[in-house]
Amino acid sequence: MELGDASAVNDLGATVEEHGFAVLPSCLDESTVERLRNHFDENGYAQRNLLSVPIVRDLATSMPVRGIVGAILGPNCFAVKAILFNKTQESNWKVVWHQDLTISVRERRAVGGFGSWTKKAGIPHVQPPPEIMSRILAIRLHLDDSAADNGPLRVISSSHKEGRLSAQRVAHWKKSNYVTCIVPKGGALLMRPLLLHASSSCTVPKPRRVIHCEFATEDLPQGLEWHDRV
Repeated sequence: MELGDASAVNDLGATVEEHGFAVLPSCLDESTVERLRNHFDENGYAQRNLLSVPIVRDLATSMPVRGIVGAILGPNCFAVKAILFNKTQESNWKVVWHQDLTISVRERRAVGGFGSWTKKAGIPHVQPPPEIMSRILAIRLHLDDSAADNGPLRVISSSHKEGRLSAQRVAHWKKSNYVTCIVPKGGALLMRPLLLHASSSCTVPKPRRVIHCEFATEDLPQGLEWHDRV
């Protein structure tokens, strides 16, 4: 996508609004991808709280990333989470159909509409009201090719429009019409967290390193603070 092309920007926003996701075959240049690949060994797997890592902070504020995310969320958006996902022979897992429902915050506070508190890697996580989740945008930056044989993400188009779903609705949702998101190295997948998504195990285990960054545009209410804000 050429960021100076207003038509392309409008088309991207319309696609994410309608379907809840969009695949961008090209996002990061080769040198950026190689720096990130060298930093994140292909044998490592899930790592949280990556906005504290300088190379990832730089990535989250880089023009390719902020230009794309800002085209949808506006120029005042900021990164609130970054996670590395990978599938290797030692960590070749299947992810069942689900929505992403939690945000990470600095400390726990009793605020109406926020509940189901947990801790992940020592950081408080909470489920906010669904309207807050609906305004978050994730960008998944691919450091390896995501092909049909190494557990690519699968999504159900437009399912984000239904808001936060109960476990029963997720279980009974018709899933035969899913879309497999094939993304080349250096490409990106934009996704709304409330989009139903899943992934299979790798049939041919090989690296599938993805840096998952989430962006927001608004402060949290009543003294709650995003754990990271970049």
